[in-house]
Amino acid sequence: MRKKPKKAAPVRNLSQKNCLEIENVRKYFPIYKGVMRKKIGEVKAIEDITFHLRKGETLGIVGESGCGKTTMARCIMRVYKPEEGKILFDGTDIASFNDRQLKPYRPRIAMIFQDPFSSLDPRQTAGSIVGESLKLSKKYREAERYEERVDELFRIVGLDPALKDRVPHEFSGGQRQRIGIARALSSEPDIIICDEPISALDVSIQAQIINLLEELQAKLGISYLFIAHDLAVVKHISDRILVMYLGRVVEIADCEDLYNHTLHPYTKALLSAVPVADPEVESARERVPIQGEVPSIVNRPRGCPFHDRCSQAMDRCKNEVPKLKEAGNRHEVACFLYEN
Repeated sequence: MRKKPKKAAPVRNLSQKNCLEIENVRKYFPIYKGVMRKKIGEVKAIEDITFHLRKGETLGIVGESGCGKTTMARCIMRVYKPEEGKILFDGTDIASFNDRQLKPYRPRIAMIFQDPFSSLDPRQTAGSIVGESLKLSKKYREAERYEERVDELFRIVGLDPALKDRVPHEFSGGQRQRIGIARALSSEPDIIICDEPISALDVSIQAQIINLLEELQAKLGISYLFIAHDLAVVKHISDRILVMYLGRVVEIADCEDLYNHTLHPYTKALLSAVPVADPEVESARERVPIQGEVPSIVNRPRGCPFHDRCSQAMDRCKNEVPKLKEAGNRHEVACFLYEN
């Protein structure tokens, strides 16, 4: 039996111009106690987050649960207002904008959610879910143009427009996620934040959704922030990868460079836990163990957030927080081991 030829990756136009720049963003949540709701502390969800995203690029974001990935995404979408820092969207700082000022920017950043069922209104039809943002647009006020655009969005994501009168429970998990993608595309965004968009799907469906996202990016020039736990998927879809730990960025690099020349001890431990299909390679690989458990973000360790679990920690790591610095070849790391 002849093997089918491997499908070629879509050709993309990757710009050198940034569409998003995040500078020293922080987000804290107050902790209250008692009947009088007295503030007794703060949860420092994210601290000093700095990175950029180019037009047409996919930036993968990885890290353990609770490290601040989704909080960061919600700050970028301005669901949350950050305490400090800048969120530069096409050169405009939207970090402190009010709702009226944010109105022209809202449609330009969309999100695809983790659970394709709970993110869809069970009482709405698929067509009305996809067309919700179209009703706010002056371009699609005419009923005929509105229906044509909804049908077009269904076709773009690989769904039959004849299904648009069905409600979410009548679709499979993969179809529901396609509806979520069509809804994100309906506002014609420049950036889509993919918040673990395939983790709730079967493995075979995951591959289909990833291929769809790649095709849409090549066709429409969209930039992705791709949040995930599966490092194999992140490697497949990303141009660059950002690694977070306990609310801070610990390493950023081009995809191949991060996998081939890993610097931060936490990233090394993450990558060593990814299984390899070849049994001989898997058995010969060196494991990088992580000591202890993830500390509470309420009682964040002093100094480097990873020092109490790191086998290479120095005395300096216990008292000082390492800054994200260039280590060559567009590779940035927050670790005193590479300071010089």
